[in-house]
Amino acid sequence: MVSTEYPPMQGGVGRYAGKLVGSLRRAGLEVYVVCNEKGKGDYYGLSPYNKHNSDVISKAVRDSEADIAHIQYEPGLYGLLLDPINPNNTTTTIDSFYHDCKIPIVTTFHSAYNFRQWMNLALITESTSNFWRYINFMTNSWKHLLNYNSFINLNREKAIVSKANIVFSNYLYTLIFGRAGGSNTAASGINVIYHGAEPSSTRNKEEARSLFSLPQDGRIALAVGFKTATKGWDILEKINVPHDWLIVVNPSKNPYNSKERVDLRFRNDHIIDLQKDLLDEEELSCLYYAADATILPYRVSSGSGVMFDGLAHGLPFVASDLPFFSEFSSEGLGITVKRKPDAFADGLKALAEEYDAYAKKVNNFKEKLKWDVIAKQHASLYQQVCEQVSPTFN
Repeated sequence: MVSTEYPPMQGGVGRYAGKLVGSLRRAGLEVYVVCNEKGKGDYYGLSPYNKHNSDVISKAVRDSEADIAHIQYEPGLYGLLLDPINPNNTTTTIDSFYHDCKIPIVTTFHSAYNFRQWMNLALITESTSNFWRYINFMTNSWKHLLNYNSFINLNREKAIVSKANIVFSNYLYTLIFGRAGGSNTAASGINVIYHGAEPSSTRNKEEARSLFSLPQDGRIALAVGFKTATKGWDILEKINVPHDWLIVVNPSKNPYNSKERVDLRFRNDHIIDLQKDLLDEEELSCLYYAADATILPYRVSSGSGVMFDGLAHGLPFVASDLPFFSEFSSEGLGITVKRKPDAFADGLKALAEEYDAYAKKVNNFKEKLKWDVIAKQHASLYQQVCEQVSPTFN
């Protein structure tokens, strides 16, 4: 299992990889983890800044005598470098591993964007002077404009080389694999396996709200995660929150971009900022149980661990009408709205009016997110990959 992030490191990819590895080991698989020195893996050396990441992974594959290399592929964690002049030179530090690896590769894709969302990524501001912030914005905008197709091609090239590919939604499936000359050029297997999620707490709603000193009456919409511009939390202050709702926010510091400037000052009486920064698994699970919904006003999203965590705790969502969220709202698991204050207020009202119907569908859906279910799907996929290589594999 290859993941630059790995617990106790913070980050959505690392948390996901840690949960997946634990579930696979409980299912009886022998799993070795290659990660950063800050993670508790088995092999170390990966870093977004290490030009020799391919060599690190190759050595771990040889030393462990692994049958499969499973890459948790988030390009930024492997040194994605957008060339500002020649998009053909845009690379990651593990490109050569994909071409040189002697055993089957399975790839889980954590990032893919349509053009509009890709360009929105250039909007991230840094805590510098206005002049340099403007220069940085213009530089980022140019690099993103020039390199959109290069980014898509990096994903697609890895998909073609891999013996199997995993995405968290049908939207990502289409975005990554369905745009090469109008046909699917990724001849290897493509699999939608949801992002696993399960509660870590057994507290009921009353206990959970008491723990965080939250009101026992009324409905709560929860916003949690790293404090980044892509989360779109700036809009929360502008929402005329319905009288029977509260919005509870708990942003945590982004450890990977100290320069990103996101000023959140909530003065609305219907918004409670817990200001507890990063919560451990038990506390985070308890906070989900204190809520009635998740609120996701994201500007950009390839996938949302917060949405999956919320669903696992029985919470429907109100989210921006991004394609990822729209896929799950079409299954009756939540509501998507235009990223406008009035639209989110109306979304909360609509959710309250049909809350029982949404909650019923969420409670049925969350069974698909249990980690033992996710582990079985992965184990079956690994088996298929190995049988393709060796029909006598047992």
